[in-house]
Amino acid sequence: MNAGSKSPEAELVGIDVGGTFTDFVWLREGRLVVQKVSTTPEDQSTGILAGIDALGVSEHAAVVHGTTVATNALLEYRGARTALLTTEGFADVLAIGRQNRPHLYRLGQQRRPSLVPESLRLEAAERVDAEGRVLKPLDVATLDAAVAVLIAEEVESVALVFLFSFLHPAHEREAAAYLRTRLPGIHLSVSSQLLPEYREYERTATTVINAYVQPLVANYLGRLKSALGDRPVRVMQSSGGAIGLEKAAAQAARLVLSGPAGGIVGAFDVARTAMQSEAPQIITFDMGGTSTDVALCPGVLPRTSEGEIAGLPLRFPSTAIHTVGAGGGSIASVDAGGVLRVGPESAGAVPGPACYGRGGALPTVTDANLVLGRLDAAAFLGGTATLSLNLDLARQALKPMADKLNVTIEAAALGIVQVANATMERAVRKVSVEKGYDPRNYTLVPFGGAGPLHACALAEALGMRHILIPRYPGVLSALGLLMADVTYESSQSVLQTYQVLREDLVGLKAGLLALAEQVQQVLVAPGKEEPVLSALLEMRYRGQGYEIEAGFIAAFELTAPLDTLLDDSYVLESLQEAVTSFHALHRQRYGYALEDDRVEVVTLRVVGRQPGARPELPAMSLGAPDASGAMAGNARVWFGAAQPDIVPLYDRNRLQPGNTLSGPTIVCQYDTTLVISGLWRMEVDAHNSIHLWREDDAL
Repeated sequence: MNAGSKSPEAELVGIDVGGTFTDFVWLREGRLVVQKVSTTPEDQSTGILAGIDALGVSEHAAVVHGTTVATNALLEYRGARTALLTTEGFADVLAIGRQNRPHLYRLGQQRRPSLVPESLRLEAAERVDAEGRVLKPLDVATLDAAVAVLIAEEVESVALVFLFSFLHPAHEREAAAYLRTRLPGIHLSVSSQLLPEYREYERTATTVINAYVQPLVANYLGRLKSALGDRPVRVMQSSGGAIGLEKAAAQAARLVLSGPAGGIVGAFDVARTAMQSEAPQIITFDMGGTSTDVALCPGVLPRTSEGEIAGLPLRFPSTAIHTVGAGGGSIASVDAGGVLRVGPESAGAVPGPACYGRGGALPTVTDANLVLGRLDAAAFLGGTATLSLNLDLARQALKPMADKLNVTIEAAALGIVQVANATMERAVRKVSVEKGYDPRNYTLVPFGGAGPLHACALAEALGMRHILIPRYPGVLSALGLLMADVTYESSQSVLQTYQVLREDLVGLKAGLLALAEQVQQVLVAPGKEEPVLSALLEMRYRGQGYEIEAGFIAAFELTAPLDTLLDDSYVLESLQEAVTSFHALHRQRYGYALEDDRVEVVTLRVVGRQPGARPELPAMSLGAPDASGAMAGNARVWFGAAQPDIVPLYDRNRLQPGNTLSGPTIVCQYDTTLVISGLWRMEVDAHNSIHLWREDDAL
């Protein structure tokens, strides 16, 4: 596929590491080249180098990487040996947490293991009050006892979190300097540098998460950098923006949703082109080998600062993604009550689904799709020798389950697919219906290796009438990495009412300037564009325990004194508009707004952006509707358990803009397979994206 690019780099490679495959998109001389290789879980960099070598990427190509190292370390509890050093009397903040109960009506609830054992929750003699006033200066001598424990317990990483340090960070800085002197090789995560915001538990948990994964991520990125040689490398953050290696290694918790964020960026950018809208309303559906990630984009990329991982809150801003354990490699089983279950356990990359022939013996969603004829073994990964599918092995894996359920193998396979679809349907409802959005007003954008396989069934269950399939859905997350802006953001607590702020803007503007300078220090580099800055406010009604983020100042560059760029009248007008937006967002999300009540500004954020690559997909002339030139044979496909349908098989590489088809049919390509049921009509647009319309809505 030809593509122009506005990127300053001549060559870019997007690399997304998934649970089963590692995906590559190489932007070279205006062309996109795609590749998939098996993920190497023992060291992700091994698979990355294999893919780069297979593509023949030049030594000077820049790399944008989405990694799951931080995510896997947290989910599998294999991070660094971590200690928490906090204010005397507050060592149990992690254990106490909040009063939230994940299962409201479950009488016996088991807590997840803590990332920091009780013996490594250490205290320092110091105290600051809620106004930032020092009540007890830091007693450095009391740190010696903590140092002795850190040495004896062979601790690798320390989370340093003092009470109200976001108001008075001096004690944390002093303690950090002392620890670095006594323990030069130890990793330190300091809350006032990482997350200078109020909420003691959330700040502590986020800092602990960073400390827990930071040594592993830093080591991994170091190995990757050495292996890639002189190639420039940046890493995708959970927020949907990329950042340089040094900052990514220091603030590793920002990478927890690294890969999925790339997919949303890619889907949104493709939708803008295909739907001819700068604010497309889409629901993204990313089904990979291990899990499914869904997100609702109401004309913008969705953001949240209320993420959760490993049972702990993660307060870094991220794309608002909901993940469920339903992927192509999800293992199916029958429980003691005779109920068919799918996932969250996955066969992963090794051994993988039974049909991969790598030793897997348990039935998976991929095996079920192969048995149902929805995957063409001869066309999988373009029919290359990289990986072939074995139908006999898939049937062998499903037979014990079919016998246990007393049904045919095909009926068991259909049940597996239907259960997986139901899990994914609930995920979409979680991000749409439960947030006040009607999915029928949105376009479904499926991607990932398995997304287009299940898209029609999912859209039908949700009443959606339009599906958009990008040209390369199986590697869209890797493409999104190329498109992602280079970003960094910084924040500080405000905790002032709107009424107070509008009477005195000095503090607000001072905060804007300080945060803008912090962001510039990270992003400004020789040869790079000046970052465009924007400001956001998190607000709530006074007394509430949750906030909503609203836009504040859309764009500015720190090329002149802030007083010159942002005069009082402009800042006041922007503040008033942000409050109005907050009321509207609160009404949309919760069904009401208290416009006469006091609005409190909780947090100020400044985000800096430099543009990433924007491959320009050239529009081609629309040809004839006849798609017979792309026919590749027929397939026996089970849409029901009774008997298969004989449906035409099409090669997507031979489909031309303007071609139309009616389901049922199968469309195969290198990186995925599209299953179109009988309710849908397909058309190929000028950019080689596929649009599916419900037959009663077809144009």
